[in-house]
Amino acid sequence: MKKANISWMISFVLFIGILPAFGQQAAQPAQYRQVSAPVSIHKISPHVYELRGGYGANCSFIVGEKEVFVIDAKMSVQSAKEMTDYIRKTTDRPISRIILTHSDGDHVNGLSGFPEGLDIIAHANSMKHIEKANEGMTEKIPLPTGTFSDRMSLYSGDLRIDLLYLGPAHTDGDIVIFIPEDSTAIVGDLFFKDRDPLIHVNKNGNSFGLVNVLSKLIDLDAQTYLSGHAEPVTKADIEGLRTRIIEIQSKVRALSDKSMTLDEVKKALGISTAKSPWPSLAEVIYLELARDKQK
Repeated sequence: MKKANISWMISFVLFIGILPAFGQQAAQPAQYRQVSAPVSIHKISPHVYELRGGYGANCSFIVGEKEVFVIDAKMSVQSAKEMTDYIRKTTDRPISRIILTHSDGDHVNGLSGFPEGLDIIAHANSMKHIEKANEGMTEKIPLPTGTFSDRMSLYSGDLRIDLLYLGPAHTDGDIVIFIPEDSTAIVGDLFFKDRDPLIHVNKNGNSFGLVNVLSKLIDLDAQTYLSGHAEPVTKADIEGLRTRIIEIQSKVRALSDKSMTLDEVKKALGISTAKSPWPSLAEVIYLELARDKQK
């Protein structure tokens, strides 16, 4: 394939990947959204609870010795307020911090529904993405009050909560919240069950980076993994997703090496060639490989 054609396709996919970042902080595409249901609470481990339902992704909270740490904030103010109601019914300990797994709208747009003055912690790159989203919004999303780059540990009495940045994957700001005492990891959108993962090109996500991050999750001393769009999963589920991504990467590479165009590759893999603001995993991989060839 000629370099000019590769460059044009890279530019086009990057452009359509950027579209959702403007105007509003977009949620996941339809195929990744959960059906809205009443908010429900599920105890996962001695300190960790998961909140499902409502408008937006699954969220969690960690009950420490004297305080509560909330993980993610739903898609709407109303769902965030429902979250706080459920937390109050579960424990009388106050919410002290909100931790964001990443910057997608279905995880952060509800931040205004929480009481003012709470610390909000995120990766430094997620802060940048929220700032960018705010440029096109009338109602601004509250910004993180604290960020980190590689690792951060929080304590509540003897309970330790590790915030880990394992590299670019779904976005370049995904973090993992690991509670060693409970052998539980909260991974946001690093895991999707029974579907291909979504890679946000406009937020510097990377499929090969995701494989690397999944490998690190497997090495983590965790038994239970909580994600934004599935019920709790095990290490075997993480391994299964990693294997599937590697298989798709291998297929796309083989077709790309035959100098097939993007549309030809998509047809060969049974993927629609219609243009979409949400590129398929195979499309993202194809463009990543094309960029590597240009280097």
